[in-house]
Amino acid sequence: MQRHITILPRTLHFKQPAGTSRGIYTTRKLWYLLLEDSATGRYGIGECAPLPRLSCDDRPDYEEVLARFCRDYEATGRIDYDAMRPFPSMLFGLETAERHLQAGGLCLWNTPFARGEQGIPINGLIWMGSFEEMYQRIEEKMRAGFRCIKLKIGAIRFEEELQLLRHIRQHFGPEQIQLRVDANGAFTPAEAPVRLAQLSELALHSIEQPIHAGQWDAMRALCAETPLPIALDEELIGVHDIADKQQLLDTIRPQYIILKPSLHGGLHGAAEWIRLAEERGIGSWITSALESNVGLNAIAQWCATLNLSVPQGLGTGQLFTDNVDSPLHIEGDCLWFRPELCLSSGQRDMQVVQIRQMKIQ
Repeated sequence: MQRHITILPRTLHFKQPAGTSRGIYTTRKLWYLLLEDSATGRYGIGECAPLPRLSCDDRPDYEEVLARFCRDYEATGRIDYDAMRPFPSMLFGLETAERHLQAGGLCLWNTPFARGEQGIPINGLIWMGSFEEMYQRIEEKMRAGFRCIKLKIGAIRFEEELQLLRHIRQHFGPEQIQLRVDANGAFTPAEAPVRLAQLSELALHSIEQPIHAGQWDAMRALCAETPLPIALDEELIGVHDIADKQQLLDTIRPQYIILKPSLHGGLHGAAEWIRLAEERGIGSWITSALESNVGLNAIAQWCATLNLSVPQGLGTGQLFTDNVDSPLHIEGDCLWFRPELCLSSGQRDMQVVQIRQMKIQ
C-alpha cells in the first residue's frame, strides 16, 4: 500500500463566542486527514469540518463514514466523486489532502497569489451580537481599511440593524464601501419584500438568503422582483446532482450564489456550481465555513485560480485560540500568501506536529 490516511479528530476553541444562524459556537470539532505516500515520502493535509445542524453530512456516524471513504481511497488510489457527492466536507478534506501531497507543499497551485505577488480582496465580517458589539466591530473594520463589509443580520431588532447600516452610509458612500448583509433566512416570505425595499435604500451590494431555504416558489418571486440583488448559500446545501443544481438555478434565478466548499460539494462540486451559474449569467463568490488554517489555505489557494472579481469571504482563520500556523495573513482588505513558507512537504513537519499535539476531545 503506497498511500495511507490517518484520521486525526480535533477540537478548536473560538477566541470569543461566534453567533451564527445555528446558534452560538464556542468550539469547533473537525477531522484532519494526514495522507502519506510511502513511495515518495510526501504527505498532504486535509480538513473535514462539518457545521453542526447545517452541513448535509453532519451525522452521528461521521467518523465511521469518513474512515470508509479513506479506506476506499487507499485501496483504489482515487477519489470516488460520485459516491462522495452527499458528503461535501469529507470530500473537501480528501481532495485537498491529495492536492497538498501532489503539490509537495503549502503552495497548492502556481498563481500570482501563491507567489506573493497579488492579494485576494476579502470582506470584513461583522458577527451577530448586540447593537453595541456590532457597532464597535464595524468601527474596527472601517479603521482597518476594509472596502467591503458584510453584516450578519437577524439577531437584533431590524430597526437597529438598519441604524447600523445607515451609520456606515453616513460616512462612506457605495463607491467607497461595499455593503453586504446575510439574513440567514431571518425574514418571512410576507415581510421580505418590504424589508428588501428598506435595505435597497442604503445602496447595498446584495443580501444573502433573505428567507429560509426550501421555499423555491417564494424565493423565485423575490428574486424576480427584488430591488436588491439576492445571493443564495444555504439554499444550495444538500443539492448534489447536476440535474438538481440546474433545476434550482433555472427555477429561482438568483442574482448570485455563494460557495462554501465544505458545504457545497468540495472543490469539485463548488466548481460545478460556478460553471452552471456562469452559463446562466449568475454571479458567484467563495467563502469559508469556519475552517481552521488548513482548510482556509486550501480554499484561498483554489479561489486564486478562479476568475472572480468581487471580494471573497475568506477572513475567518483568525477566530481560534489553538489554530495551526498559517502561510496566510490579512493586510488591509486583502488576504495574502507568504511564499517563503511554501516549503517542500518534508520540511513542513511542524504543521503535522502541531496537529498531532492538539488536544483530542
